[in-house]
Amino acid sequence: QVRLVESGGGLVQAGDSLRLSCAASGFTFSSYRMGWFRQAPGREREFVAAISWNGASTYTYYADSVKGRFTISRDNGKNTVYLQMNSLKPEDTAVHYCARARRTYVNDDYSVPEQYNVWGQGTQVTVSS
Repeated sequence: QVRLVESGGGLVQAGDSLRLSCAASGFTFSSYRMGWFRQAPGREREFVAAISWNGASTYTYYADSVKGRFTISRDNGKNTVYLQMNSLKPEDTAVHYCARARRTYVNDDYSVPEQYNVWGQGTQVTVSS
């Protein structure tokens, strides 16, 4: 069974850090680009970060709103993708989802939700001011 399970969310103050994890199972993790998205109440799901299948730093992508504060990484030996979030702001408050790309070995359209076809259940991140 193909599955993604996020963890690591919580309630923090502005300026704090959190590290989200996403454990994958049921597929060849090292063959797929992985992404993080988030959705705040009343807003559309938005792209946060993505990482290529081999985790090369040259193939990591970030939304402008998180660039320089968030870092995406992966451990293909543990079938896990991470999102290190530093200098958190109240506007980062949202349910954060990890997702698997629809196709193997591709990096195009990394910010488009429709290019991902496996999603986790989400983990809530709440940042108080």
